[in-house]
Amino acid sequence: MSATLVLGLGNIILRDEGLGVRACEQLLEQYTLPEGVDALDGGTLGLHLLPYLDGVRDLLIIDAVRAEAPPGTLIRLEGDAIPAALAHKMSMHQFGLSELLAVGRLQGILPQRMVLWGMVPTVMEPGLDLTEAVAASLTMLVEAVVSELASWGVPPVLKGLTADG
Repeated sequence: MSATLVLGLGNIILRDEGLGVRACEQLLEQYTLPEGVDALDGGTLGLHLLPYLDGVRDLLIIDAVRAEAPPGTLIRLEGDAIPAALAHKMSMHQFGLSELLAVGRLQGILPQRMVLWGMVPTVMEPGLDLTEAVAASLTMLVEAVVSELASWGVPPVLKGLTADG
């Protein structure tokens, strides 16, 4: 596993609940990740993702986040603020993420740096398409992830561009 992992989470059959997976897909469609950076569709795998944390130094999670803000609002959480935010779970996979982070900590394989970039969903009901508010903000979410990775010294490169321009 690479030193940096981008982990898109969510259930794509529950509309906006799958926005983390959709953002990860868009990231991979539009950008080339540098050496040492991997992106993974973690779906709703929860504790099954534990082996993917082994050897990861920096973890960037993309997920739907409950907050008192309008749908489509971007949210950034870091370190211990991530498990605290998961105390107000929206879905079963967030229960799994909370357990994953707890077990990772107990096993001593929790990444040194953890950031969650998320977005406030509109609805989480059966369906495959994102709502208008979330779909309209998805590119901003991907750009926030790209900027975060760049600040970590591992900038993704827009496909079709060379590294110098």
